[in-house]
Amino acid sequence: MEAELFKQNPWWEGKFEEKSFLREIYLDKINENLKSKEIIFLTGIRRIGKTTIMKQEIDFLLKKTKPESILFVNLDSFNLKDYSIHQIIEKYREIHKKSVSDFFYFFIDEITSKENFEMELKSIYDNENIKVICSSSTASLMNDKKAMLTGRTKTIEVMPLTFLEFLKFKNADVKKSDRAKLESYFKDYLRIGGIPYYVLTEDREYMQELVDSIIYKDIVARYNIINEKIIRELFILLCERVGKIVSYNKLSNMLGISVDSTKRYINYFEKAYLFYTVSRFSGSLNEGLTSPKKIYAGDVGIKNLITNEKDFGASYENLVFLKIKSEKPNYYLKNKIEIDFITKDSLIEAKYNSQMNEKQKKIFDEIKRKNKITAQGIDFFIK
Repeated sequence: MEAELFKQNPWWEGKFEEKSFLREIYLDKINENLKSKEIIFLTGIRRIGKTTIMKQEIDFLLKKTKPESILFVNLDSFNLKDYSIHQIIEKYREIHKKSVSDFFYFFIDEITSKENFEMELKSIYDNENIKVICSSSTASLMNDKKAMLTGRTKTIEVMPLTFLEFLKFKNADVKKSDRAKLESYFKDYLRIGGIPYYVLTEDREYMQELVDSIIYKDIVARYNIINEKIIRELFILLCERVGKIVSYNKLSNMLGISVDSTKRYINYFEKAYLFYTVSRFSGSLNEGLTSPKKIYAGDVGIKNLITNEKDFGASYENLVFLKIKSEKPNYYLKNKIEIDFITKDSLIEAKYNSQMNEKQKKIFDEIKRKNKITAQGIDFFIK
């Protein structure tokens, strides 16, 4: 174990520098919560950059903290699979001659790799002088097991790159006045999406392997699903229905499975961050829960693997959703006329290079909200 810990913590023996593109959005959120006792959870789809963000935070801390006061472990490591989190802590203290009262930062990558992680984290929170920052690529175990950690955590979901981050990753030095150049990059953003490595390489085989990995590791294997073919067919159907109101009955008929199975499988996709569902806005909580959902992909680059970039309107609406997801939007439907998103303060209709028709405009004007926004192009993403 000692050799593995030294391997994963190179700053103990020399200089360390994380040279990746900084994602300040998430570093700022981590730093805002760094002095609190709460355990920080970084969540999000596989390969969205959670590990990189942790390494960036370590790089930041090394400027003001002794190297031996920072411990990083990737629990996916084969060499650590037989050890508990507490055993790793004890070995760290032995290596650096740390007492139980000595404070340190503990970064744990893929925390859900340990079966009883919630019990160990609760013990650390209650009994140790340690600031813990964790990551996980699946929400299922997090949600199922976090009851024991209620009031002890701060969750930060890492999302695909914003358009401004996308420009940075593309080394695009573009002024807001360079409209044509911005528009060209935005079309690339609609096509590529925001998975960091894919933005850098545009390697479609990498994206296909990512999807295969999520479907198998986070869904098929995790939930012991026998018929993997059904899961892959459902994935394709959902990609083709991005931005649309989804009928579970129609999907179940197309797949030849029960409605309950369809709902359960879509829930698995959500827990793996491959898709999100949006409920209908309603004054009745029960109606909102039982009404059909709209579907959005966790990243438009993943959707475009299936749709071959043919529907920019759907991709644009998906990007709008990802930008406002933290505002917990619903969709609005009245007399079969739909408005894409409604939040506590805002009403937003996504129209990629198009306009609302008269019936839509009438409904849009009738709804009372502080902010009324027609997202039509690039401006919505560069404010």
